[in-house]
Amino acid sequence: MPIGFAFHSRQQAPELLQRLSGVRNRCVQQVVRDEAALGRLPHRLQPGFHVKVQYLPSADGDVIEVLGHRFEVIDVPGHTAGHIAYLQRDEDRAPLLFCGDTLFSAGCGRLFEGTPAQMHQSLARLAALPHDTRVCCTHEYTLSNLRFATAVEPGNPAVRGHAERCQALRAAGQPTLPSSIGLELEINPFLRCGQPEVIAAARSQGAAGEDPVSVFTALREWKNRCR
Repeated sequence: MPIGFAFHSRQQAPELLQRLSGVRNRCVQQVVRDEAALGRLPHRLQPGFHVKVQYLPSADGDVIEVLGHRFEVIDVPGHTAGHIAYLQRDEDRAPLLFCGDTLFSAGCGRLFEGTPAQMHQSLARLAALPHDTRVCCTHEYTLSNLRFATAVEPGNPAVRGHAERCQALRAAGQPTLPSSIGLELEINPFLRCGQPEVIAAARSQGAAGEDPVSVFTALREWKNRCR
């Protein structure tokens, strides 16, 4: 993640990320309890094993302060049951979103614990943020995601144009991130489940209906099959 582009100081970025990584959604504790009750807890987390890491349970809407920066906690279940995102709103800069594995540029995370409906709702929450919000996701999957977005919407000029820009960036050894919410609304098929071409593509892949959750479900299953 090219955090140096998001903050005033590149030197500050590693410590900021380390501290943010210590904040865990309260759901994580419940997931561990549930998995243990079902006998599905990994060996490394069986009774007697202790994770030696400090963490701060948090809830949707909480505000934390890290190195002088205030972040709002946003619950975004889907990729995992306890997935959260962090949003910073500065008066003099565009908002900054750390969205983990929920939203990628031109894509979204796989569903490991959540449901399609949960993930769609989480993405809708992020999509409703101001268009200039800078999107810092966890992985540089942009080119792969854009190939999929092109398959979904071959007639979308924004996808084609951004793919060309990103290919040039990667060829020069540069990151494609951060993205922005405004850009993602133009190129990300998972945020465009109401667009006619996206609906048609999803129906061709077996979508159960034309409602956004059915379209999203078909797109996510289709993406799972793509490499």
